[in-house]
Amino acid sequence: MSTNFKNRKFAKYSSVALTCTLLSASLCSCAEGEKMNDSASYSSSYAEYNSQSSYSEYYEEVESAAESSEIYDEEFKPEPDGPSANEEYTEIIESGFKDPNAEPLSTFSADVDTASYANVRRLIEDGMAIPEGAVRIEEFLNYFDYDYPAPKGDELFSRYMEIADCPWNPQSKLLMVGVQAKEIETDEAPPSNLVFLIDSSGSMSDYNKLPLVQSAFSLLAENLTEYDRISIVTYANSSSTLIKGASGEEKDEILQALYSITANGSTNGEGGIMTAYDLAERYFIEGGNNRVIIATDGDLNVGASSQKELVELIEEKRDNGIYLSVLGFGTDNIKDSRLEALADNGDGNYSYIDSIEEAQRVLVSEMSGTLHTIAKDVKIQVEFNPSQVKSYRLIGYDNRLMDAHDFIDDTKDAGEVGAGHSVTALYEIQLADSDTMYDGIELEFADEHKNNFTPVAEKSSRTELCKLSVAYKDIDGSYAADESEYFSDLFGMEKYSEKPSDNMKLAASVAEFGMLLKDSEFKENSSYIQVINTVSELAMNNKKVSELYDLTKIALSLYE
Repeated sequence: MSTNFKNRKFAKYSSVALTCTLLSASLCSCAEGEKMNDSASYSSSYAEYNSQSSYSEYYEEVESAAESSEIYDEEFKPEPDGPSANEEYTEIIESGFKDPNAEPLSTFSADVDTASYANVRRLIEDGMAIPEGAVRIEEFLNYFDYDYPAPKGDELFSRYMEIADCPWNPQSKLLMVGVQAKEIETDEAPPSNLVFLIDSSGSMSDYNKLPLVQSAFSLLAENLTEYDRISIVTYANSSSTLIKGASGEEKDEILQALYSITANGSTNGEGGIMTAYDLAERYFIEGGNNRVIIATDGDLNVGASSQKELVELIEEKRDNGIYLSVLGFGTDNIKDSRLEALADNGDGNYSYIDSIEEAQRVLVSEMSGTLHTIAKDVKIQVEFNPSQVKSYRLIGYDNRLMDAHDFIDDTKDAGEVGAGHSVTALYEIQLADSDTMYDGIELEFADEHKNNFTPVAEKSSRTELCKLSVAYKDIDGSYAADESEYFSDLFGMEKYSEKPSDNMKLAASVAEFGMLLKDSEFKENSSYIQVINTVSELAMNNKKVSELYDLTKIALSLYE
């Protein structure tokens, strides 16, 4: 798209309005006639679809209107500003394609964090440039809900596999892996022993920090029972304990304590976290959910000499059945990589809360998954059949990769999964060449090459594409089993469909959106227009899907 759309100030107030108006008009027009795009066109040729779609037509109108307007003079069109330099993100190196002859096994730790998506949503809505390290595609994927089958009987997990054409690369297929954890009914959930550890330093005074923390924890407190125990600890210049082991029924006392907190002073996290763990141990519930929940804008200062000791403390308490979850708040100071590492070490989840709606989702609607861990050290391994798959690439999970042998090593720490949570992963795969094809191209002299390569059918009688294996340690009460349990399944092209399911359409769109935002070297023919078109086919009454649609339109106006 024309660089005229790179103006942050005018794009927010002018081009967004123009673009949205035109795109909305296109949608309405299409809704009155036939659907914008059927499932077959998704699988057969995204490029062809885009060239035919009404979005593409309006794309030209929008660009033309922008170029003819004086307000889009180039001198008024700087790149979108990035977030504050105080925000910290770790650069992530993307994994490339692997040859299954050399590396047949792809192994990674499960991840159900969602902070990256919520944080990037905040950046887009604020019209900011996206730091590459802010986009973790696995957290984008796992933010959304998919229609996976529920586990049967005594199963802890169910599994899902689907294969479809890759929308951004006609030479590839997409392989979708889903692992669904069993749900726990509210009346079956174990009691909770929760310690709210709240950053009350001066940097938390903004409206989207401490006030939002208080509202978020109030939502959670309203859903506690007489069997739950709550402690509240704050930290600034020093730590302060406001409540010790109160019953969940004592809501007035809990809420009064929450709203008595004010923000001032510097940040001294060391004393606060030590106090929080002491209280978690004092009110420990056998067989319950024992957890410290940190709420901060990121500055958990514990001193350079204490960083290693902090990690060791978190790991020790984790092994004793006390888990750690992290909630990030606010702007200008978020230490994204640091907060993610804390949650990883504490076998907890990391969420970013940018609104009361997100707090409702994390702490109320999905509370059982957020708070009640049913399995830890969850590892996923996919073995690819080299006679059927020429190359593969795991999309995301770049900082969750594990060595193949780690899969069967019970001493290796991995991710935890809560009740009702699902883990979703996408692989971009390229199928092995047939006896008449090479690198996706039909060979004129195929017969002359018989001495150089053997047709697939002669190489192996195994036609499966891959083997999916999952390892995990069941949580029995407060403690995890010492040894892992395993299950595995074989899958082949019977899972392929020219008409991808809504599960695949959503996951593919989310991954494509993430690749565009981080300017992935593997984005190929990806485009925001393509994402918009595909998402528009999904159930727009789903709030998350509708939000993705709106975010993509904003991103289109800001970054292209």
